[in-house]
Amino acid sequence: MWKYITRFATSEYLALLLRVGIGVMFIVAAMSKFVYPAEFAENLASYRIVPYWAVNFIAVIMPWLELICGLFLIIGLMTRSVSAILTVFLFGFSVFVAINVVRGTPINCGCFDSVGQAITWKKVFMDLFLMILTLQIFFYDRRFQILRQRRLPKKQEKG
Repeated sequence: MWKYITRFATSEYLALLLRVGIGVMFIVAAMSKFVYPAEFAENLASYRIVPYWAVNFIAVIMPWLELICGLFLIIGLMTRSVSAILTVFLFGFSVFVAINVVRGTPINCGCFDSVGQAITWKKVFMDLFLMILTLQIFFYDRRFQILRQRRLPKKQEKG
């Protein structure tokens, strides 16, 4: 039984499925931030972790990064790099939410809409779970990629 579970968890086809699902999720998240950029900047400022002078810059750049990463995951372009970036994003999101849950700050997540659900430990664990899924993509995605690392054939010894 354990053999089948590990085969499934390390499957290239699971990585393909996760690529599409997580890619769509980040595209949807980016689109909601494009519609109301000022409200996203307010949500970002309410976390009180990002310096005030950087809030607007991050509020403009982050949706574009999420959109590009989501598109690249779906089409299979540079998936190892993109999944590494998204792993860092998700780890950062979970740390930011966890800090504010510990503080008891009554703020909204700001992930998919400006008037979303309040942050809880459930959101922290969901982000960490998504981070694990992006790590699965990082380590096991080998099929249907546009850019693959080219390996030179080994020289054959004559003898």
